[in-house]
Amino acid sequence: MSRGSGQGERVRRRPGERGQATVEFALVLPLVVLIALVVAQVGLVAKDMLLVHHAAREGARASAVDPTLGAARAGVAGAAALDQSRVSVTLSGGTSEGDLATTTVVYRAPTDLPLVGALIGDVTLRAAVTMRVE
Repeated sequence: MSRGSGQGERVRRRPGERGQATVEFALVLPLVVLIALVVAQVGLVAKDMLLVHHAAREGARASAVDPTLGAARAGVAGAAALDQSRVSVTLSGGTSEGDLATTTVVYRAPTDLPLVGALIGDVTLRAAVTMRVE
């Protein structure tokens, strides 16, 4: 067996290199955690955007049958698991059969994750859906 095969040989380190990997890990860890929190917050805002679009569709469906703001609000409230204190619903147009009614939902999505919430602040999401009144 040759001496340079690499099996059973010890890796020699220079004096002063002990713990280098630990120090590098300690320096990089906060950045990795911050990036993970930002990615998680983007995912939560994307989920809220889908819920806002779903709520706007349900509000428009409700207002297509009963073209009142109360019906649109009830459709939005029953549609998605959004914090209703952060939701604003408006209804425009369509008061009689055949008219187009537009339901607009505005939601202030909270950014509550540590560090990220302080950096970004709440995000305003908006969706509008138009349907013909039946």
